[in-house]
Amino acid sequence: MNNNDVFKKLRVALQLRDEQIIEILALVDFRMEKPELNALFRAQDHPNFMECGDQVLRNFLNGLIIHLRGTKEEPKNAMDVINKNREEVKARLSSDKPKSTGAPKTFTKKKPASNPKSREKKPAPKVQVVEKVHYKNGKK
Repeated sequence: MNNNDVFKKLRVALQLRDEQIIEILALVDFRMEKPELNALFRAQDHPNFMECGDQVLRNFLNGLIIHLRGTKEEPKNAMDVINKNREEVKARLSSDKPKSTGAPKTFTKKKPASNPKSREKKPAPKVQVVEKVHYKNGKK
């Protein structure tokens, strides 16, 4: 497992967005642009893939400690921060979904007006998939 895999797994586990990761890196005075960050999360065979160095992962982990725990002067509860992130993700997902009213829409194909009987399909005959099998277990 390389640094990119660790970084990806932390991102998913903590439900972090790109902007949040950039803010976490800024807490330890490490500047990274969004395209550079996206290059870390790409597949290894992608032409724009970038290897995550030890320095990037180290600074992210140090910034994550400050983000979750706070500083000595202003301590935070880590679970409060994680729950806040979860609520933000749920709110964002619920706002992205279209609100439905009533029953779901069903789409039916309209038949052309000319000669409707010639285009109707006859129901296919029911085919028996399993044949009736008689087992001879030695009983008469």
